Amino acid sequence: MDKFQIEEIKRRLDILDIVGDYVQLKKVGKGYRALCPFHSEKTPSFYVMPDRQFFHCFGCGKGGDVISFVMEIEGLSFPDAIELLANRVGIKIDSNETRRNEWNLSEVMEKALKIYRDSLESAGGEVARKYLIQRRLLEKWWSRFEIGWAPPSWDYLWRLLNKAGIPSKAAIECGLVIEGQRGLYDRFRGRIIFPIRDVIGRLIGFGGRSIAGEGAKYINTPESPLFHKGRCLYLLNVAKDAMREKGRAILVEGYMDAIRLHISGFGESVASLGTALTEEQANLISRFADVCYVCYDADTAGQEAAIRGMYLLQASGLQVKVVVLPHDVDPDEFLSKEGERAFKELLSQSLHLPLYHLKIREKALKDLSLRKKAVEELLESFSGISLPDLAPFMSQIASALEVPRYALENMLLNFGANKTRAEDEKKGKSAKSSVYINESKKQDEKSLAVDAKEAALFALLWNDPEKRHHFREEEIYPLISDERIKTLVAALINGESTEELEKRWLNSGDLFPLQTLALGNAFCEQFEEGISPWDVIVGELRLRSIKFRYDELYSKMLKGEANYDEIKEMRKIASLLKGGKEDR
Repeated sequence: MDKFQIEEIKRRLDILDIVGDYVQLKKVGKGYRALCPFHSEKTPSFYVMPDRQFFHCFGCGKGGDVISFVMEIEGLSFPDAIELLANRVGIKIDSNETRRNEWNLSEVMEKALKIYRDSLESAGGEVARKYLIQRRLLEKWWSRFEIGWAPPSWDYLWRLLNKAGIPSKAAIECGLVIEGQRGLYDRFRGRIIFPIRDVIGRLIGFGGRSIAGEGAKYINTPESPLFHKGRCLYLLNVAKDAMREKGRAILVEGYMDAIRLHISGFGESVASLGTALTEEQANLISRFADVCYVCYDADTAGQEAAIRGMYLLQASGLQVKVVVLPHDVDPDEFLSKEGERAFKELLSQSLHLPLYHLKIREKALKDLSLRKKAVEELLESFSGISLPDLAPFMSQIASALEVPRYALENMLLNFGANKTRAEDEKKGKSAKSSVYINESKKQDEKSLAVDAKEAALFALLWNDPEKRHHFREEEIYPLISDERIKTLVAALINGESTEELEKRWLNSGDLFPLQTLALGNAFCEQFEEGISPWDVIVGELRLRSIKFRYDELYSKMLKGEANYDEIKEMRKIASLLKGGKEDR
């Protein structure tokens, strides 16, 4: 590859699109902010600057262009990252001869998909085509979802892969063929094939659905260097844009369920490949959506695993709502029979996770032999949800558990504390070490030692040039007690551009300004739509400044050091604080 090809790849890419596949970005001024994907943090310090096609985290220090981001997050070498991005924008990379003589696993998977796709269209694929039409999946959708057919032949795929020059080692490593006593044979036989792609579109595995009723109904590619079932979601690569746009995801179990939802206009749908959802899958969904509608089959099989998965979704920051389907009906069947409007009605009637959990434990709560265990299970589950998120449902929970609301809050807090203590003990941590860890965390927080409202004032000035030009120093400075933030605000008000300041801080290695900015932006995000953060923050800082001045003057008066003008000023402030008229 040459530098001109690399520059052309970068020119065709937008770093926002690439980074947005891994984190949920929010607009802040000229850039975008997110929680850093490279280290654990609660306050966002990871920034993407689209005008410069650059990213930087002010917490861990990682930064660079779109290529270095992909290298870091995917653990790829420079050539592999270039190849991945080139495929995304449709550029063929010129490689050296030795590399061209090798098959990488992605190429093997794509070759296998081509064989499966051709097989569906061939004479031998008639039985599969009839099955798909019977399932109301018409021909026009087969290519869109890349559906294929694995014939029942013992080694149909392997013979064609071998003929194409693909070594057995690569085919086995991809999970396409199995080595048995009689030689190599196909893993998928007599099955409809559903290709599974990762979030950026790489083909990483297959799902196979039996149509003859023999063996397992569904099988997937086994764990491999490419495929990790717990780290991917079916159709995420095509659903992510709709998820971002609508702010929600619809989560189902199976391939056909997800496809049916897409066909019916619910393009934000993904499948978890089973009810045992993982933390990685929950985090994937939370990158693109704020709300997740869980729409699993109504039967009780796998219900406990499903509930555990829903709490993983909640813990990842998603608002979880459960769509309750009629008994013995899956989403594919419901949509095929009842249609889009009926499904929209189901979505509107969905239950928030705590209320759904109460609903499925109704019988147990009324059975004295089961009640104690059910109450403990519910309290343990609810204790993992923050009290503000749980607040809208507290009355219903208290009523169902037959406890006063104030007692319920104490019970939840105790369960949360006991859970943390048990986890510490399980990891071999003593109470003393836990205290030490907590104290260390407090010390880390104190190292920044910034008032959140003052940081928010700095962030508001940073993000709004009009405010920087409109307000004078003498109006802003009395509101700020932290001399470091005064210096930052002075640089802004005195005309230095945010780009110049950012460059200077980065070059000097000074993280304080951007850490303060991240804290301020996070504080401003708590305000509901329609409420001006500027008016609230400036108003509160002004009131604090006035109170501080009053305390200062009152102290001088008690010491007999206040002059006439200072006493008059103190009375004027007292009148203002009481809402009275100023002394003349």
